[in-house]
Amino acid sequence: MEESQRQKKIGSVLQRDLVDVLQKAATQGGMKGILISVSKVKVTVDLSVAKVYLSIFPNDKGKELIEGIKSNAPLIKHELAQRTKHQLRRMPALQFYLDDSLEYIDKIDQSLKGEDNPIKKVDLLDKRKKS
Repeated sequence: MEESQRQKKIGSVLQRDLVDVLQKAATQGGMKGILISVSKVKVTVDLSVAKVYLSIFPNDKGKELIEGIKSNAPLIKHELAQRTKHQLRRMPALQFYLDDSLEYIDKIDQSLKGEDNPIKKVDLLDKRKKS
């Protein structure tokens, strides 16, 4: 089902403000060299839940960072509510997910370039047969 205009508008407002909140929290927390971007925010039809997809660079820190963000979700929700109090009546509940689409695209790109060619590396072919 297609998102309504209201859902898209709320998603874009949350996305813009979430980037500011998360980047500020990362720099104040002493995490240097970490880039957090909000790739997508999907709001449910009843506007009660917002699914936030985060892309984190470097990739190896993604899992631990997403756990920290999930544990601080009430604080993030409060900060967002303060920023959007003139635009939203009720702040939706935030659910955070790690967006690994960039890793997936990179794997496909490597395969297409021939770096992961199963014809040249026969052992890769055996792995693919089993799975």
